[in-house]
Amino acid sequence: MSNVNPGPDMGSRQTDRWLEPGQTNALVIYILYLASLVIGVTGIVGIVLAYINRGKAGGFVESHYTFLIRTFWIGLLYALISVVLMMLVIGFLLMFAVAVWFIARCILGIQALQRGEPVRNPQSWLLGR
Repeated sequence: MSNVNPGPDMGSRQTDRWLEPGQTNALVIYILYLASLVIGVTGIVGIVLAYINRGKAGGFVESHYTFLIRTFWIGLLYALISVVLMMLVIGFLLMFAVAVWFIARCILGIQALQRGEPVRNPQSWLLGR
């Protein structure tokens, strides 16, 4: 029997960095949102992470959490309106426009995040510029 002491990190379990509030976590949420266009449930995971970490990151990342939360809810509203209007055929065109809007918001957010900048207008209903 040996008396080997584990190192300081060996005995305690640490969370993954991408779960902690900050730039990496916001990037993960943007990616989850984009993946939700193919796998719907990832958007729900993203909004939960955004709500959990909002108010904890500080700095420029806070504007990204606000932007991410609004992107989810506004996108859901636009999508629901599009679904209702699909009975009039125009909803199909609107759903395509919603997808383009959603992708554009995510890409613009990722670009600002990578530059270390806040979203200029996180309360915007359009693209946050």
